[in-house]
Amino acid sequence: MSTQTGEKFTQLELTLHVVKSTEVDGLEMGVLNDGTPFLTGRGLAKVCGVSHVAIIQWANDYSENGGKLRSQKITELLAAQGFEGGKLFVKTIYKDRTVNAYPDTVCMAFLEYYAFEAERYCTEQAKNNYRILARKSLRDFIYKMTGYDPMSEMLNSWRHFHDRLLLNPVPVGYFSIFRETADIVIASIRKGLIVDDHTVPDISVGQVWSKYWSKCALSQKYGNRAKYPHAYPDYFPQAKANDVIEAFIYPLQSLGEFRQWLQTEYLPGKFPSYLKKKVQQGVIPANRLEPLLASLEPVRADLIKPSQM
Repeated sequence: MSTQTGEKFTQLELTLHVVKSTEVDGLEMGVLNDGTPFLTGRGLAKVCGVSHVAIIQWANDYSENGGKLRSQKITELLAAQGFEGGKLFVKTIYKDRTVNAYPDTVCMAFLEYYAFEAERYCTEQAKNNYRILARKSLRDFIYKMTGYDPMSEMLNSWRHFHDRLLLNPVPVGYFSIFRETADIVIASIRKGLIVDDHTVPDISVGQVWSKYWSKCALSQKYGNRAKYPHAYPDYFPQAKANDVIEAFIYPLQSLGEFRQWLQTEYLPGKFPSYLKKKVQQGVIPANRLEPLLASLEPVRADLIKPSQM
């Protein structure tokens, strides 16, 4: 199976698209397909009571200085909100135009700054809006205004995974990376990972395992791997190439070694880096990282009871 890797953030961020949007009293807001609520740059400026140019200057400053801002206070407020992105915004399409979508964590940090920490630049509008949103989170406010239902998005993730599973049986004598990573995907969905046509976790596992297979010359030990057709549901953009997409399948004799490698090398050594990269790219909200990592911790070995038979 082929996929593009190592793409720049500016290319990947457009994979996030708006699933719900609205405008309330001139305040532009929406929800991205990973569940992240956002305000556009103009919306953030309006809620803070400052000019749109001021928000653009902060965003440029953050990008140009490697995630650092001229104000230590905003840097601290962003950290307190759990924000770890490489940019303050995600570039996406909002009502047929390209906009900068600022996640709720960034919006609350700036709202607090302009309400209490900006000294002579503090605004009454920021103070009033901060008091309102302190009672009910910006996330809940945007969800309510746009009619977004996070439970519905989780059900869509199950559907995407389930439909791929039904379309891709494996021939006798082999196993596939896609099916063997089912536990990882299920645990991730339960902790809020949105699985869709842009987020395909098994590709990461497959690429790293493929390198390991070649490096360790495992074909000499277990026999040759093979390529087998891999299909996507018709509502996936990838389905247009179903006639040519192939994925490696591996001899069943090597399944034990794969599972050992997955548990002892990939999950503790590679998967956290994969998830952190997704956070930096804006694909996964920063506040979901720790629950995702915790969901993949090994089961307790001390509960194993040796059999006497």
